[in-house]
Amino acid sequence: MGSGGARISSGLGPFYASSSLSGSSRRTTTSTRRSAQSRTVVPSAAQLERARRQAEKAQQEAERDAAIAQLRELRRQTTTVHLQSFPSAHAPVIPDAPQLGLPWAVAEAQAFHLQGVGWLARAERAGAKQRAEADARAYLAAETTRLNSVREQLTDEAGHWWQALLALDEDTVCEAVNAAFSDNPAAGCALGVEGSVLSVLMRHQDLDSMPTQTPGITSSGRPMLKNLTKRDRLLWWLTAMGSNVVATLKEGFATAPGITAIDLAVLTRLPDTQRLGFVAYGRWTRQVIETASWREPEDALRFLDIGQDVACSVTTTSSGNLSSTLKPLDTARIPGLQELLDHAQEEPESGDPSLAGLDSTLSGNTQPDNRAGHPDPYRIRPFAEWKHSHLAEPPPMPQQPPATTSPLVAGETLVLPDEAWQGLSIVFTFGGADADLTLFLTGSDGTVAGDEDFVFYNQPSTANGAARLLGKQQEGLHTVERAVIHLSAMPERVQRVAVAINMDVDTGLTCGSLTAAALTMECVNGTGWTFSPPADPDIRAMLIAELYRHNANGAPVWKLRAIGQGWADGLDGLARAHGVNVE
Repeated sequence: MGSGGARISSGLGPFYASSSLSGSSRRTTTSTRRSAQSRTVVPSAAQLERARRQAEKAQQEAERDAAIAQLRELRRQTTTVHLQSFPSAHAPVIPDAPQLGLPWAVAEAQAFHLQGVGWLARAERAGAKQRAEADARAYLAAETTRLNSVREQLTDEAGHWWQALLALDEDTVCEAVNAAFSDNPAAGCALGVEGSVLSVLMRHQDLDSMPTQTPGITSSGRPMLKNLTKRDRLLWWLTAMGSNVVATLKEGFATAPGITAIDLAVLTRLPDTQRLGFVAYGRWTRQVIETASWREPEDALRFLDIGQDVACSVTTTSSGNLSSTLKPLDTARIPGLQELLDHAQEEPESGDPSLAGLDSTLSGNTQPDNRAGHPDPYRIRPFAEWKHSHLAEPPPMPQQPPATTSPLVAGETLVLPDEAWQGLSIVFTFGGADADLTLFLTGSDGTVAGDEDFVFYNQPSTANGAARLLGKQQEGLHTVERAVIHLSAMPERVQRVAVAINMDVDTGLTCGSLTAAALTMECVNGTGWTFSPPADPDIRAMLIAELYRHNANGAPVWKLRAIGQGWADGLDGLARAHGVNVE
């Protein structure tokens, strides 16, 4: 102020301007302050090489650790088969026939009689409903009688089968045992029954297929992979063979209650000649196997000591060590072994059917899926099929209207038309892996009133026929499972119907393995909706859609909602969420 000038700061940090407001001369002063700049640092060649070596070492250690974990799991799997327990066979229990109700029969009959009748044709619709009411009782009585007759027939057949199994009928015993053996890690088959002794042939994996390395520890205590010695490799192979022998004996005795002993022979491909040969055989009694203690992997080797006339290619030397070579046993001591061996050497197409493919199926026995490809003995005849079978000159079957499906997205909701009350078909199409369609009939709280409201492949019908699974079949490249729901016949206690899928528990796969998955719901007039559930790799069961009661303008309606959400723990989590405990 004393110099007669004024300074005005621009407020821009290191830059400022000043000017004289009183003098005639004009001055401008600008000042800058150097700001610090970052300097780019380039790693040296030595640093890059050190980083490369560290990354390479980390990769090698990760691969080593993965290999060690894999070998440990493989040893556990191959040497603990005998620790399993197998439930003893019991007389088959035939489930009751589905219980059908009049509301279901009326809904089925109305869906048939109302086909092609317009909604404005009141007189025709009234007449169609009267005819449906008249037919429904006869249809219900006929189906109830037929299903009860089917159950009686199944009960008789099951009783005859059980008596044949107890009486040691050879075909019955071998068929039952071979069905039980179908998912074993070592291929085996029952060959025959003599008295109360069952003959079994088992194909054990080749010695050449065994790993050549095993986990170890360095002198400094670090994990490592070391080469298996010839004897250690043979011991692993022998323990695995004993484990499978004991498991095969346990399962054979559990499946055939009348069998008192099992003659078992083991085939494998010999390292020197690459031909099949017998490497173990003997007789083991039920009492010995069932009273022995099987707790540790090493217990599997006891099969050599507790049988009768046991012979094994792996012997113990005078110094207490295992022999290092594997030679075939002399088959002359046991009648019939050489003949079996000759059959086993043949190609599967030309050999005995009981031995065909035994060599080729060593590593991949898979339990056949009895839920697909087998007709449902309790299949309920559609009303149209029943009606036409009772007419002297049945008219041609009515043509189904062309389907007009609309796609849905997750979260979308719609009111179902009145035609959906007459019958709603559900079609689940998929590929890539196996899955099952499941229905839950719940109250408004989302939980079932009882186990009978849980519809799955072991209980395909409920609510007196108002909700039914119709079975699964292969159609081209895809699997198709169908169901049908009669909303008009649904009990009042059922406020929601959850439509879900769950992956086959045995495979361990997730919904991410499904391909071309789509759920389609269709009314009797061809109107339908389709929803493609997400292929989520983190879940094993999914609620695809739900049907639920609602009030619209004071009138009851059913609504459909697309969902597509699931549970990582599969069927267990899905069932618990709807009030069902899966054991």
